[in-house]
Amino acid sequence: MPELPEVETVRAGLERLIVGRIISNVSVHDSPKSFPNSPSDVEQFVRNNVVTAVRRRAKVLLIELSSEYTLVTHLKMTGQLVFIGTERFGAGHPNDSLIGALPDKSTRVSIAFAEGSHLYFNDQRKFGWMKLYPNLEVPNIDFMKKVGPEPLEDSFTALEFTARIRRRNNTTIKAALLDQTVLAGIGNIYADESLWGAKIHPASRVRDLSDEQLALLLAEIKYVLKLAIEKGGSTDRNYVNAEGKRGSYIDFARVFRREGLECPRCGTVIEKSKVAGRGTHTCPVCQVQ
Repeated sequence: MPELPEVETVRAGLERLIVGRIISNVSVHDSPKSFPNSPSDVEQFVRNNVVTAVRRRAKVLLIELSSEYTLVTHLKMTGQLVFIGTERFGAGHPNDSLIGALPDKSTRVSIAFAEGSHLYFNDQRKFGWMKLYPNLEVPNIDFMKKVGPEPLEDSFTALEFTARIRRRNNTTIKAALLDQTVLAGIGNIYADESLWGAKIHPASRVRDLSDEQLALLLAEIKYVLKLAIEKGGSTDRNYVNAEGKRGSYIDFARVFRREGLECPRCGTVIEKSKVAGRGTHTCPVCQVQ
């Protein structure tokens, strides 16, 4: 599943290309679960409305419309968004749908814009979705009420981070970071990278970490996420960035997928294990449990 930097990169690309465009038509292709909205709502609140903004909350995209409704969009594991107009833009699962003729057999939703361009939502496994909500209801969606703060917000301080993470005092620090109700948008790659940066072993219990260690961890989280956004996200198997190119962050990764290679800080061989049910990369010297 895409992590925060990948989704933010997609958001930025969509914002550049579709804000200000008028939606002239929406076609659903053989997958009502991907677009579970009534035809009457689509007619009233989507068709002939202008895209006013593209935002992100955690790993979810918010396409806001002049009707004061929002298309809340989750790409899940294999979703794609492909814009075809004055230029071609592809983001998501890297198969031929990013570059081939559309719609194709993976296309679930086609959005036509008045000047002739299109936005296609493709999803091979049909786990992703686009759901229409009034703007005022978006904060009340169960997911939105449960998801934690955005780690890159300037207002999100080490004090707040420490208070939130200590709600999971008896779990491992990696499990706490992966819990989206604690903090939004962090997945396996950036948890490993941030913990390495802070010299914390992923299997350490939250209760055993000092406030100073947690403050350093938040600083590393912010550094890693900002760098990943700058580099267009990671190349983690099934994700590409907003220009349809593989992100380059993984080229700068310090520990993730580097098992058997030297730690860039101390030269010890990086090890791979399983923590919180996920493949986990650590330096046995820099990150002592």
